[in-house]
Amino acid sequence: MTLPLSILDLAPIAPGSTARESFAASVALAQTAEKSGYRRVWYAEHHNMPTIASSATSVLIGHIAEHTSTIRLGSGGIMLPNHAPLTIAEQFGTLATLYPDRIDLGLGRAPGSDQTTMRALRRDNASADRFPEDVLELQAYLRGASRVPGVQAVPGGGTNVPLYILGSSLFGAQLAAALGLPYAFASHFAPDSLYEAVALYRREFRPSEQLEAPYVIVGANVIASEDESDAIRQFEIMRRARVRSMIARGPATPDYTDEQIDSFLLTTQGQQLANMMRFTGVGTPGEVRTFLERFAETAKADEVIVAHASLEVADRLRSVELTADAMSLAPAA
Repeated sequence: MTLPLSILDLAPIAPGSTARESFAASVALAQTAEKSGYRRVWYAEHHNMPTIASSATSVLIGHIAEHTSTIRLGSGGIMLPNHAPLTIAEQFGTLATLYPDRIDLGLGRAPGSDQTTMRALRRDNASADRFPEDVLELQAYLRGASRVPGVQAVPGGGTNVPLYILGSSLFGAQLAAALGLPYAFASHFAPDSLYEAVALYRREFRPSEQLEAPYVIVGANVIASEDESDAIRQFEIMRRARVRSMIARGPATPDYTDEQIDSFLLTTQGQQLANMMRFTGVGTPGEVRTFLERFAETAKADEVIVAHASLEVADRLRSVELTADAMSLAPAA
């Protein structure tokens, strides 16, 4: 059986590039994923990050859907505490009405931003505490069985957009299990609790109207190239850029040389940042296949969602194609 493979598009804005160019790259990536047989492409909600263009996540999903025809598209995820459940039900109900049977709704409870940006979003500090109740309210709107008397999601009611709980800790695993929803773990950047969270989710899962048995999606980074040394080169460039961005607390800048970043990666703090990318497959298509199959097996995953991490768009698209070929994904008809 072929391992289901999906894509997390981080919608990066490369140094010297623009958000518009990022959107064009995301269209090309989704079209390539569709032709190559990937199951879905997801986009994450981030705010006040000059290197990420997916802040208006539902708008971006609609744009990509208009330029594709079959692949599933969704959020990985919408940070629900930033929004009223009714608003998200209307947004994704609209998407599901325009693009039937193609829309997913992944939900997280992190702010997707810093504290100042959180306040600019008018987010209440306690809103994350209401996350379980907000998920149920949102789900009810999409089912056309509102929990708020006299209030319906139009459009949205009856679309039954499938929900996914996202997380990087045991909280999300426990909630997904209790609600009988699929669970996606953000191991592409927060790997430490992966195995414990998946075990808890599978152990405590309760069947629901949406899902009869547990379903686990795990995240990984991938850089595939015909040449192993080229893949390693791409990975080193990507890792330096991510670390540079993290320690600069903003867009990637030339303030730190490659040599300085490499030296920093040898420190305790640098190794902690490098550990965030621990689940990364780098190399030839065969090497990437071996990594993904072993990763899925050890993580007890039903599906792997990969972030093709190359900084150059052409390299990213080639990685998408090479990985699909190596994994024997069925191309779209």
